[in-house]
Order: sequence, then C-alpha cells, then structure tokens
Amino acid sequence: MTSLEIRQDDLTGPEIAALLQEHLDEMYRITPPESVHALDLKELRQPSVTFWSAWLDGELVGCGALKEMDACSAEIKSMRTSLGHRGRRVGSRVLEHILETAAARGYSRLYLETGSQEEFAPARGLYERYGFGYRGPFGDYVEDPNSVFMTRRLAPEGVCVRQGR
Repeated sequence: MTSLEIRQDDLTGPEIAALLQEHLDEMYRITPPESVHALDLKELRQPSVTFWSAWLDGELVGCGALKEMDACSAEIKSMRTSLGHRGRRVGSRVLEHILETAAARGYSRLYLETGSQEEFAPARGLYERYGFGYRGPFGDYVEDPNSVFMTRRLAPEGVCVRQGR
C-alpha cells in the first residue's frame, strides 16, 4: 500500500464524520452502552487529542488518535479502518505513525482500551504484534468484562523526554 497518506486531521470534513459515526455505530452494536469508550467528534477536538486520518488515492480508509494523559504517557484512541479496507494494513500503518509520533514527543508509555468480544480479536492481535501487553484498568477506567486494557513502554522506566505537540 504505497500511496497511503496519513495526515493530521482537523475533524471538519464530512468523510471523517461519517467514518467516526460508522465507528460509534459498530461499538454500540457490539458493546453494552456503559462499556463503550469511543470518543465522539467533540471529545476528539479537545486540545489533549491529536487525530490522524489515512487516505488511499483520495479515499478516507482509516483513522487513529493519541490522547495525552500526562507529560509522560498517552492513550491510543479511535483506531478505525473503514469496512472496505480491513485486512490491507491500514491499521498497522496508522499505529506505526502513532508509535513514531509518541516516541518523538518523548512519551515513555502508551495505553489503550479495546473490547473483549470476538469482534475485537483482530485489534487485540494488531496491538500484540506491536508489543502491547495486557494489564488492568488505567486512568479513569474500571474493571469491566467488556474491556481489555493494554500498554507498551516506549522508553526505559523513569525516562520521559517530553517534546511537546
């Protein structure tokens, strides 16, 4: 997939609104409402969140976000590949971009929450392939049978070289 372009997105285009609505609709179809942690457009526009969209030959095919938790850690949010482009490494490429950005910013650790249901197995497999390990809840999350929590260290313990956004 040589022509995939990943760019920071201002979340104003109709294509990204449609993809995020597809994402939210699927999350609410699979997961009980109290266990859905996907962010909507308003929440993704917060200053603590950087959002990227992935485009293939002018078509929006995926997205992902990084939400700063504190000076040394961030959470991966809103990872999504459009239904017609799954299995084509879009998610891998977006995740690689997020990992590179997080490392360049000096974060020492990344976290994420994803679903425990079978539909989320491909996502969990993706994160495992990129070195994420399982852990308990973090931040404001609580133990939930519908959630899986993962983390990946980017720098040695105690190292945080924050570079800013």
